[in-house]
Amino acid sequence: MDSHSDSRSDSRSGSRSGSRSDSHFIELDRVEKVFDVRRKTGFLRRERREVRAVDSISFTVARGEMVGYIGPNGAGKSTTIKMLTGILTPSGGRLRVAGIDPSRERTRLAHRIGVVFGQRTTLWWDLPLIDSYRLMHRMYRIPDARYRANLDRCVELLELGDLLDVPVRQLSLGQRMRGDIAAALLHDPEILYLDEPTIGLDVISKAKVREFLRDLNAENGTTVLLTTHDLQDIEQLCRRVMVIDHGRLMYDGPLAGLHEVGDSERILVVDLERELPPIEAAPARVVKVEGPRQWLAFPASESAAPLVARIASEYPLVDLSVREPDIEAVIAQMYAEQADRAEQADRAERADRAERADRAERAGRAGEAEDAVS
Repeated sequence: MDSHSDSRSDSRSGSRSGSRSDSHFIELDRVEKVFDVRRKTGFLRRERREVRAVDSISFTVARGEMVGYIGPNGAGKSTTIKMLTGILTPSGGRLRVAGIDPSRERTRLAHRIGVVFGQRTTLWWDLPLIDSYRLMHRMYRIPDARYRANLDRCVELLELGDLLDVPVRQLSLGQRMRGDIAAALLHDPEILYLDEPTIGLDVISKAKVREFLRDLNAENGTTVLLTTHDLQDIEQLCRRVMVIDHGRLMYDGPLAGLHEVGDSERILVVDLERELPPIEAAPARVVKVEGPRQWLAFPASESAAPLVARIASEYPLVDLSVREPDIEAVIAQMYAEQADRAEQADRAERADRAERADRAERAGRAGEAEDAVS
């Protein structure tokens, strides 16, 4: 077991020595995943069609990055994660994780990655939480000292001490999620894939999970790829975000840039002491009023702090909250803008072709006239 640990340490330190391996720790080059779907069209007839879940995606993730990978349901997020873990084999393209081809060397890769699927558990349903951890201790052949150190750290930071002897089926969703995250980290993975890790959690549970992941990345340099529908997960954990829709990568950059691309708005919900005329606080605009409550829309790329401070100083404020823009609305806006640009480019190309044809026709007529004169 010690030799196994040493080999993993060597591979981790060795990979750090190369700048390319650090900057391309996760690498996808024109990766595709196509499923054959058969649909019943008659009593004995079935129609076969291809569904392109992931369509020629290319990106790299550097060692130690925390990256958000977002998009609407059915966009291809989970399919990408399953290819990165080796569960699914790509239909085309090249994929490497820490220099390993996941589909060919899945067992070898398993010792270097951790995975948490928000809607599925890796824990044994009828066993106490601690028994699931003991089984993973044996499955991953984790050295005893390292297992105890990692378990103690996860139990302390994720507040699992009172839950270790509780059967998994009796845990709440938030408790089970924290248990799943601990299970994924017992073997010291270099990469952590999180698929909807805060789905269904209350505000307190979300805050605990986010704080733990922040500390994990800062202290261990763990690379994290996070898929979520909650923009607050991305805002609080990731500097970079990728947007996927219909299997295609629509955006790759900072979250503020996504808001600017999508031209989206956040909503400030303001509760006043009494009913008043619509609040005047440009650039925000009132979009709805119900008694003492007012809804103000403002650009998502701008900070809410100056707006909140102005309203608090000029109006009798009781409470307020900020609602983030809906990811699907942002993506829909991006698609609309992309379609408009494509249509404009098509119109410009048609006009250019018509102008070239007209010039050629005029040149031809001029040539004919010269021939007639001569």
